[in-house]
Amino acid sequence: MLSPEHRLRSTALFTETVRRGRRKGSRTVVVSVYESPSGGADRRALPTDRDLPVTVGGPRVGLVVSKAVGNAVTRHAVSRKLRHVARTVLDDPETGFNPAHTVVLRALPASAGASSGELERDVRHALRRILGS
Repeated sequence: MLSPEHRLRSTALFTETVRRGRRKGSRTVVVSVYESPSGGADRRALPTDRDLPVTVGGPRVGLVVSKAVGNAVTRHAVSRKLRHVARTVLDDPETGFNPAHTVVLRALPASAGASSGELERDVRHALRRILGS
């Protein structure tokens, strides 16, 4: 489970990250990363984040797992794996995230048959290509 300060819940931020962010893909997942020009200081203005202080750190992560991935059971399993991967990657200081980053992980149909290890490898590879670390 991702902690509340790391969850991306705003539709506006999802849209902004996917449209304006840098994007890299692999066989199982597409990773979009957007760095807010305000450095994340505008987060309290979002309706779903009013209760969080501006100083709450860490990048926000959101998941997109469409029906193309599979039925509800399969999509839920992929979502659980991706949440675990996101938490693992966020906890790694070598990733190169800063609090202004928003990240969207979009599962591709091949993710249905992938293990957590394969998903983590693909996410880390995409993030290295995006963030240059």
